[in-house]
This record gives sequence, structure tokens and C-alpha cells, in this order.
Amino acid sequence: MSNNKYKILIIEDEKHINNLLETLLQTNGYKVISAENCAGGKMLFSSHNPDLVILDLGLPDADGMTFLKDIRKDFHTPVIVLSARTDEKDKVLALDFGANDYITKPFGAAEFLARVRSTLRNSRIHADSLDYSEEKFVSGGLLIDYDARRVFVDGGEVKLTQTEYNIITTLSRHPGKVMTYTAIIRAIWGYNDLNSTKKLQVNMANIRKKFGAKPGKPNYIENELGVGYRMCERDD
Repeated sequence: MSNNKYKILIIEDEKHINNLLETLLQTNGYKVISAENCAGGKMLFSSHNPDLVILDLGLPDADGMTFLKDIRKDFHTPVIVLSARTDEKDKVLALDFGANDYITKPFGAAEFLARVRSTLRNSRIHADSLDYSEEKFVSGGLLIDYDARRVFVDGGEVKLTQTEYNIITTLSRHPGKVMTYTAIIRAIWGYNDLNSTKKLQVNMANIRKKFGAKPGKPNYIENELGVGYRMCERDD
């Protein structure tokens, strides 16, 4: 799909960053609208229905989290949080509230554009694939057959426990997106206790071993330390 079909809303109060993002995105073929506060962002979001939102958290009239929580009541529009806050708690909170990705300032132009492309692509795939009943997830040598409830790596079947399979499928519903430990735990066990994170980490270690994960080799599941896990993107 051509970038020209994508409309991106920037909500950022620092004028030079706002201008930089606008120029960067327009140069790469995106349509851009921008606001410098939360109220203006909500107004533009309602009137323009953008395909993606780039959201700063430290806005002059309200915290960006407020905008995120408000739109998540009714919309699945992808949101990339762009913030100077580097604390893991802020990152986890934003992702738990429904952000699709989190980029800390300062950031590189190439990485920023790659995250934009990835988020838009994953959002499109998700919208096209809401019925998972007979779908397969394919990424490189990884194949998840949802209908048969079987998983293959490089053509060989991987024998997973029920819990391990549930973790894999939960992550694969959100390819390329960081899922926090809390979000995964709620989806798998429905509750969170003191031992839940450890239980998840033990299961994940077993999954990676069965997948043949090795140091220095690209893995199908990345660990975002202190935050959660990210499933690889599916093949287009």
C-alpha cells in the first residue's frame, strides 16, 4: 500500500520536534496533521480519523496517557508513544493502556520510520485478519496452525504444553508489538500474583529452547527486559 494513503496525527508540544517529524513523514510520502496539546489532538483525531497517532506524553494541558485511555475506549487506531521518559514504569504503563510501540527521545530518523512502517503494517494485517478460526501465522521458519493447534519450526513440529501454546498464540495475535508481562499473564492465567512473572519466564525459557534459540541468532520472540515480550512480524 502506498504511504500516500496513510494519514498520521502528531501530538507533540515541542515545536522543533513537531516540525522535524512532520518534515520526515511528509518527505516519506505520508499525509500529516499535527497538534501541540491534548485538546487539539482529540479534536483532530475526531475530525480526521488518522491511520496512526504519534503521541508525546508530556503535553501542556494533560498527560498523553489521558489521550491514550480516552481513544482506547472506542478505537483501535495504532499509537506510537514518543517520550523523553525513559523509566520502565512509564513504558509499561503506556503499553498496558494500549500503545502499540514506545520510542524514547532522542531517536534516530531511520529507526523512527521503521517503527512507523512496522506499526502500520501490523495494524493493517490485524484489521484484515479478525477471524482467526482457520488462519495460520507464518514468519520465516515459524508456522502456527491455529485450526490444528500445532506449531512448526523449519518444517519440524514443536511439541508444546497447553500453556506454552497459549503463550505463543497470544503473542502471535500482536506481531511486532511489545506485550507487557501483565498483559500476557492476564490473557493466559486471568490473574496476576507474586509468582506470575516467574511462571511466565520459566515457560518462555522452555519455549525458546524448543524453538532452538541460540545466542547471536535471530529469535522469533524478543525479550524487552523489564517490560515484556515481542513476537516477530509475520511474513507479508
